[in-house]
Amino acid sequence: MQFYNTLTRQKEEFKPITPGVVSMYHCGPTVYGYAHIGNVRAFILDDILRRTFEHLGYEVRQVMNITDVDDKTIRRSLDEGIKLSELTAKYEKAFLDDLAALNVKKPPQLPRATENVELMIKLIQTLLDKGVAYKGSDGIYFSINKYEKYGDLAKISLGNETRERIKNDEYDKENPQDFALWKFYTENDGDVVWDASFGKGRPGWHIECSAMSMNAFGETFDIHTGGVDLIFPHHENEIAQSEMATGKTFVNLWMHNNFILVDDKKMSKSLQNFYTLADIAKNGIEPLAYRYWLLTAHYRTLVNFTWEASLGARNAFEKLKSFVAELPDGGKVDIAYKAEFESFISDDLDTPRVIALLWELVRDPEVLPENKKTTILCFDEVLGLNLKNLHLEEIPKDIMELAKKREAAREKRNWRLSDELRRNIEARGYELKDTEDGFKIIKK
Repeated sequence: MQFYNTLTRQKEEFKPITPGVVSMYHCGPTVYGYAHIGNVRAFILDDILRRTFEHLGYEVRQVMNITDVDDKTIRRSLDEGIKLSELTAKYEKAFLDDLAALNVKKPPQLPRATENVELMIKLIQTLLDKGVAYKGSDGIYFSINKYEKYGDLAKISLGNETRERIKNDEYDKENPQDFALWKFYTENDGDVVWDASFGKGRPGWHIECSAMSMNAFGETFDIHTGGVDLIFPHHENEIAQSEMATGKTFVNLWMHNNFILVDDKKMSKSLQNFYTLADIAKNGIEPLAYRYWLLTAHYRTLVNFTWEASLGARNAFEKLKSFVAELPDGGKVDIAYKAEFESFISDDLDTPRVIALLWELVRDPEVLPENKKTTILCFDEVLGLNLKNLHLEEIPKDIMELAKKREAAREKRNWRLSDELRRNIEARGYELKDTEDGFKIIKK
């Protein structure tokens, strides 16, 4: 297996720390609002990664954090006039519902930041003791000048542009180069506060992931994932604080998914140009159809969401489901197709080539129908499109009547009436196919 490592900017052979076991940490949601369809691309990457390892026989140790305390969650709870725990519980449930709708396997461990603050306090104290963190007027800060490799992940040097990005990192700090590990309590925090030897307050965002991931896996683990927007400063800061605390490599492999654009602009809550899964479902794009659309592009590719493209993917996915539903059970996996599939998915999760291979299998006249089904379901162990136990949808009686009238019109060579009836059927959301054994109706 080989994956693209953001740290080295090249594909590398995957060598787990423990043979046959993979440890993976995923940056999860900040639960202050509903996830948009750009957010969920990261979680589908995580799921494909997990499914790939499981398919190939690895034991998977998977952790995804829930950020339920930070500036955004506190502000939103104050705006809505409810407790922080009430706000975050609401949006955590919504997030998990979205994962279920997308057929994303729920990670076995979902640690919440608020339940692990003592770990963060301990890690911050270690950094203070080592002299790489200091007490400022409004919090505890990490001195990035003490970490020689700062910027290696993002491939940056601390020029003026970088300094400005750090300065605007939602923290009011005296030294713009440094980032907050702990924010001292202010009245704006309400009842969100913890006691620490260095002053009561709350953790900064970056320290949360370091504390929770190392608590789960130890000082070094295999894979850390997230969106490209987290490379800097979040993941850069995670590396710096973790490696200065332990003196060891924090993560061996960093994997990041690219953005989803809408109207050629980054989809984001701040720009108010985003869609949720519920939004696109209202326009006929169900979550699994959206998952299928995402898998037609490589996770590192920048993609632009358009209704035309997503509807086209929806139609292809519906055809695939109809095809699989009609296939008989009881076949065997085609060894040649399976080998090619595993070659593609092991090459940095090349799902576009897997989808192309899937359709090649669908059209292959040399593979028995029952073997096609078994092989497609083998692919789906990784793709997660939920193609198992599909049933052909019952065609409404009025649509069947129109099809029968069209068949009669064709027998009488009344092509005008036949075409009119076909258009009527298609306008109702069904596709009509003529075969040697008669007509076939498929819901679009």
